[in-house]
Amino acid sequence: MKLSALFPVYAVFLLALPTMQAATKEDLFAKANSEFAAGNFKAAVEDYNAVVSSGEWSANLFYDLGNAYFREGDFGRAILSYDRALRLDRHHPEADANLRIAREQAHSLELMPPLLERYLNFATADLFAIAAAFFFWLTIILAILRSRRIWPVIGGMFLSAICGFAAYQLEDGSRGKSTAIVLGQNAEARVATADNARGVLALPPGSEVLILQERGDWNYVALPNDQRGWIATSAVEKVRL
Repeated sequence: MKLSALFPVYAVFLLALPTMQAATKEDLFAKANSEFAAGNFKAAVEDYNAVVSSGEWSANLFYDLGNAYFREGDFGRAILSYDRALRLDRHHPEADANLRIAREQAHSLELMPPLLERYLNFATADLFAIAAAFFFWLTIILAILRSRRIWPVIGGMFLSAICGFAAYQLEDGSRGKSTAIVLGQNAEARVATADNARGVLALPPGSEVLILQERGDWNYVALPNDQRGWIATSAVEKVRL
């Protein structure tokens, strides 16, 4: 058979491949839901994580994964999953409610966000970034159309800067890229990078830390009690994927 004859078949296969992959992910997600409903929580965790590994993320996916971990008694990873769900959808009431329940069960410790971040939590970093871009381009248009009026231009630039700063704070503040969740059962922050170093704070599963520096097998972190210490890299996982 000539190669030219095979080309149409090959082309059709390539065009169908994304659809096949999407169907496989949907089937895997449905299988995970069925396993969860049947009480096979370990198998459900594996399949939910397989969907996560594919890069097809959603708030509901991490919410369901959190529920499976919770039923398995793995409160650290349950809290991590609920937190990730809320990063994707800040207004996910079930994830928020279950996060609170899991934290109570695990007696986990939370970081206290700065006062400014508490006021900014009504919107996401992406929304603030869009608003910043909108005010920026509006300012440019005003500058072109009304070159003699300086106050609308100054106001637009001010609003753009405020929204940009808010986006930065939400993205890189204590709730941003460096926030991590403690997964281990007996994790403890220490004064030095050694297992026999003096402890600073015992951290129950699900506790929050802010990674300040990464050094091999250890991370230097800010702790919920406003102190700092070193914790094993294997004991924590960043919320932001």
